Amino acid sequence: MKKILYTMLIFCFFCSSAQAGFKEFVAELKHDISATWDSSKYDAYIPIYAWHNRLTYDQEHIDKYNENPWGFGLGKSRYDEKGNWHSLYAMGFKDSNKHLETFFGYAYMKNWQIGDNPDLRAGVGYTLGFTQRTDWYYLPMPAPLPIAGIEYKRLAIQGAYVPGVKNDGNVLFLWTKLSLN
Repeated sequence: MKKILYTMLIFCFFCSSAQAGFKEFVAELKHDISATWDSSKYDAYIPIYAWHNRLTYDQEHIDKYNENPWGFGLGKSRYDEKGNWHSLYAMGFKDSNKHLETFFGYAYMKNWQIGDNPDLRAGVGYTLGFTQRTDWYYLPMPAPLPIAGIEYKRLAIQGAYVPGVKNDGNVLFLWTKLSLN
């Protein structure tokens, strides 16, 4: 009986710790989104490449899929006191089947300065967003994704990896970001 009681207490402790951690995360996320919305910094986004992972696609799909996702996006961004990047953005581009796809959301990237140059940074983070595609009748679908990037002054190359299964998903999506002010 004691083992069951101890197990229940440990389970309750981990559940409450996870819940408290999640509540802190949500509170911090609300603050970051609000502060980013209030920012006066604007960015332009230009999609440049959508690489379909050759290890997960057969040649028939590779041959028919579009890897040039021409499009455009706009966003607001800010750097916090630690030099980490936050953004609210919207982007439209040609998907793998050459149809319009939109993506909008919030992005966060933890940045590190490269060498002695304060203008050269690299980072990793995530985006919490929604995408809309023709094959989903343009219903907004949640799309939390990992992101990474490298930045020099006002220009950055950033990317997200869309996980998936055989012949679906598994796409590295790359874009440029230009800070407008």
